[in-house]
Amino acid sequence: MLRDIFNKRRKYATIPSEQAKQEVPEGLMTKCPKCKTIMYTKKLRKVLMVCEGCGHHHGITAYERVDLTLDADSFTEYDADMISKDPLEFPSYAEKSAADREKTNINEAIITGEGTIEGYPAVIGVMDSRFRMGSMGSVVGEKITRAIEKAIEKNVPFIMFSASGGARMQEGVFSLMQMAKTSAALNQLHERGQLFISVMTHPTTGGVSASFASLGDINLAEPGALIGFAGRRIIEQTIRQKLPDDFQTAEFLLEHGQLDKVVPRNEMRKTLAVILDLHSLAALEKEG
Repeated sequence: MLRDIFNKRRKYATIPSEQAKQEVPEGLMTKCPKCKTIMYTKKLRKVLMVCEGCGHHHGITAYERVDLTLDADSFTEYDADMISKDPLEFPSYAEKSAADREKTNINEAIITGEGTIEGYPAVIGVMDSRFRMGSMGSVVGEKITRAIEKAIEKNVPFIMFSASGGARMQEGVFSLMQMAKTSAALNQLHERGQLFISVMTHPTTGGVSASFASLGDINLAEPGALIGFAGRRIIEQTIRQKLPDDFQTAEFLLEHGQLDKVVPRNEMRKTLAVILDLHSLAALEKEG
């Protein structure tokens, strides 16, 4: 009898962990990878996906970035239907690209277009790390080049938000060629005296950091962004030295003169507007 009393499940007994997990809707809460603060995702979105505990900048989608940056209803997208081929017939590449298109609802790792920031026109490119880790293949390089050419045609500044793991290995040398291609297009922009603002977000690495991302007339970054070419472990093994803890962070690059400013997400739009305003005044003075 006593055994039955102790074995009897009471109505206030703890719910099994698996059942408890099922009762929490997926995506309701978001845990900060840095300080482990748990926030309601809805609330986190209201503060631009920046952790209230430590200021960590969570990743956002390309379209979310556009909405945060440009004036409402001012964005016109370029080349939305461009899709990468499989030039090397790399195993599973076509299938993985198709899966990314379905998962992210975008056709490639970048969206480009034009719009205004507080009334100032600009051509903009925004990379999305959800698609093949934001890697730069033929289509990414082509879309960036076309966007730069549009900026030249319209005589407006070009703004690029980078978020990439580097060159896309599944496209081999075709991917590496995009480094020179985008850099050459930016040189044409520079020769015309037009403004290029590069904004590096987490992460900006590999062939992207070694090409267009580092060529801005003004180079900005979000706090804590990983920015660099080779990985930390590879560098340490090569030089046989221990690197600083903050190596390849936006703050480290700013301290060593490789960035002009580290700008929190909630100040980025205002900062870009100020730069565009100053640039427009300088252009008017030059014309006068």
